[in-house]
Formats: sequence, C-alpha cells, structure tokens
Amino acid sequence: MDIRVVKSEKEKEDAFYVRRVVFVDEQHVPEEEEIDEFEADAIHFVAYDEKNGKKPAGAGRLRIIDDIGKVERICVLKEYRTQGLGEKIMKKIETEAAKHPIEELKLNAQVQAERFYRRLGYETISGEFFDAGIPHVAMRKAPKTPSE
Repeated sequence: MDIRVVKSEKEKEDAFYVRRVVFVDEQHVPEEEEIDEFEADAIHFVAYDEKNGKKPAGAGRLRIIDDIGKVERICVLKEYRTQGLGEKIMKKIETEAAKHPIEELKLNAQVQAERFYRRLGYETISGEFFDAGIPHVAMRKAPKTPSE
C-alpha cells in the first residue's frame, strides 16, 4: 500500500471517493456533513492499492487547530479492512502531525472503533455522544516528536 499526503486534485478526489463510499453510502452520513467547510484547511491523506492498478483504498485528514492536531475522517474500503491499513494511515497522519508544533492529537472515534484507537495509544476523554447519528467518543494522544 502507498499512503501519501494528498498533493493533487486527483489524489484529493480519490480520498473523497473512499470517504463517500464508507461514510455516505455505507453509514448513511449526509454528504453535506461528510464533505464539509473544513476541506480546504485540512491536510488530506489517501492510501492506494498498488497491486490493483493504484486503486484508492483508504483516506483520512488532519487539521491543525491552534496547538491541537485534529485527526478526522479515517476510513478504509470494506475489501481492505482487517489488513492493517487503518493503522498505517494513522501512522502516516501522526508522522505528518509531528512536523507541526502541537501539544496533542485529538479525534472523535465511532464507538465501534474505540478499541482500534486505544491500541494506537489514544485515551478516551469523554462519554458517548452522537455525531451524524452515530455514537462517538472523544479521544486524545500526546504526539511523538520527530525524533521518536
């Protein structure tokens, strides 16, 4: 898998494609909530299956808000789940976040993905709440320094 920081419009559209399939089609999140007003300010990530003609397979985004790295929209197409791709995307995002002067990484995890993020070192810092009709919890993690 090739996981990269989005640099072109084509890569951004590929990331949006994965997000639409996972969040809009599978989870029924309204598209206007999924593709939002923060897209222009975010650092986008896309994962490609190089063995399958560079097919987009996963995506995510990072927003730097003051001294916080906000990890958002982590998703993997169904046929690539349980292969470690989500973890690879998170590691790429965390590597990129380490280039910025942030105090912590935060994310809102779907409750069904909370264990996944805990395994990556995130701690739950809220009770359950609903976002786009889906139960979530807020989580955080101290970022790694570039030398770690």
